Amino acid sequence: MQKKTLFNFDSSYLSLPETFYSRVKPSLFTKPETFLLNKKLSNELDLTLNNQEELIDGIFSEAARNETDSFAQAYAGHQFGNFTRLGDGRAIVLGEHLTENKQRFDIQLKGSGRTLYSRNGDGKASFKAMLREYLISEAMHHLQISSSRSLAVIKTGDEIYRDERMQESAVLIRVMKSHIRVGTFEFAAAFGSKEDLQTFTNYTINRLYPEIENNENPILSFLYTVMEQQIDLVANWMRVGFIHGVMNTDNTSISGETFDYGPCAFMNTYHPDTVYSSIDSNGRYSFGNQAKIIKWNIARFAEALLPIIHENIEESIKLAQIAIDSFDEKWESNFYGKMLNKLGFETNTPKLYVLVDELLDLMRTLELDYTNTFWDLTLDSISTDNPMNNPEFMHWYTKWKETIEKTGGMKQAQLLMRKNNPFLVPRNHLVEQALYETENGNNELFEKLLDVLSRPYEFQEGLEDFRKPSSSDFEERYQTFCGT
Repeated sequence: MQKKTLFNFDSSYLSLPETFYSRVKPSLFTKPETFLLNKKLSNELDLTLNNQEELIDGIFSEAARNETDSFAQAYAGHQFGNFTRLGDGRAIVLGEHLTENKQRFDIQLKGSGRTLYSRNGDGKASFKAMLREYLISEAMHHLQISSSRSLAVIKTGDEIYRDERMQESAVLIRVMKSHIRVGTFEFAAAFGSKEDLQTFTNYTINRLYPEIENNENPILSFLYTVMEQQIDLVANWMRVGFIHGVMNTDNTSISGETFDYGPCAFMNTYHPDTVYSSIDSNGRYSFGNQAKIIKWNIARFAEALLPIIHENIEESIKLAQIAIDSFDEKWESNFYGKMLNKLGFETNTPKLYVLVDELLDLMRTLELDYTNTFWDLTLDSISTDNPMNNPEFMHWYTKWKETIEKTGGMKQAQLLMRKNNPFLVPRNHLVEQALYETENGNNELFEKLLDVLSRPYEFQEGLEDFRKPSSSDFEERYQTFCGT
C-alpha cells in the first residue's frame, strides 16, 4: 500500500535524457517554519492541509525527502544578449503535482540550497526577496495575467549574507504549469544531440500543447504557438504598466507564464524608457523595449528549433524567418487591441490606433501617472485640479469622447474599461515599505496589500494612499535587484 503524501506527484520530466536535469534534495534547515500559506491556491491544487506543520513535514522531513524524486533543471540562456550555460542554481523541482482533474503543475522550491548549477552561490534566498515574489506574483494573478503562483513562504531558521548584511533566509514554494523556458531549448540545441532536441520538443508539445501534435508540421506550429503566447503575455504586462526587468531567454517561459519577480516593478509616471533594475544600466529591458526584446527572444527560440523544423536546414531557416517576420503584425494587433480596450473600444480597428499613440505621447509630455490616468478616463472624471486638465489633453479627450459616442456610447465603454484598467497596482514605495516592516516583525501592511491587490479592478473605498504614486525623489533612486 502506497504511503499517502502531501502532493500527488508525477515526474514526467525525469523520462527525458539526464542531460536536462540533475537529481538533488532540498537542504536541511535549522528550524523551518511556514510564514505565509496561500490557502486559496492550496484548495485549487486539491491539497488538504490541516495545519501548517503538515506542509513542513511534507517537504523537509527525512521521509518526504527520501520519497520525492526532486531535481534541478539544466538550461542555457542569453543574459543581456550574451549566451551562457545555466541551470537551477537555487531552485529544485519537487515534482509535478496532478490535481483531481489531472491538471499538471510544477511544485518548485526556490532558495532551497545548492544544486549542480549553483556555481559559487549558496543556492539560498533572502526572506525579503521571497516575500516580494509572493506579493507580486499574486498581484499579477489577480490582474488576470498569466503568472507563476506562490503557495507558501517558509522561513528556514538560518541566515545568509545579502546586500552587505546578514538576513533571514526563506524558501518560496512556486507553482507553474511548467518551468520549461526558451533557454532550455537553447541548451538542447547547443549541448545535446539532434535526437535530444527532438525528444525534448516532443515532450514539451505533448505536455503543454497537445492540440498541435497532429498538425502537418508540429514543430513549426509550436514556434508560432509560443510566439503568440509570449506576445499576449508581454502586451498584458504593458497594459498594466508592468516592467519585468530581466527578460533574458532563460526567463521566457514556453507555457506563457510570467516568472522570476526580482528586478520587476510597476511604472508610475509614464515614460517608455523607464527602468528599475539595478543591473540594466543600458535600458535593454525598459518598459518600451519589451516588445522588441520578446521578438528577439523568440528569434533565439526559432534558432534552437532549426535542426528539427524541416529535414532541410535551408527550408528550416526559410520557415522560421516567415514566422519571425509575422511577429510585428501580430504584436501590433494584440497590443493595440488591449490598449483600445483600455479606452473603451471593443473593436480592434487600426484607424483608432492614433488615439492610443496620441494619448501615450501626452502622458509622456505631461508626466502623467499611467494607472491613474486610465482609471480617471474609466470614471470619465477629470477635475480642475487633475493634471490631465490641460488644453492639449482636453483636445484629445474631446476627440476620444466623440469617437466613443459613435461606437456604442460611454456606458458600454466604461463596462469594458473597468475590466482592463486596474484601480490599484502594487506601488513601488508601498511594496518596499511592506517588505521592510515585515522583515522587522510587523506584517500589517503586507497583509493589507495582499488583500487590496486581490481585487485590483474593483473600486475600494478609503484607499487613496494605495493609489498615490511614489514621490519623484523615491522614483529617481529606486532600484530593484535579482536577489541572488
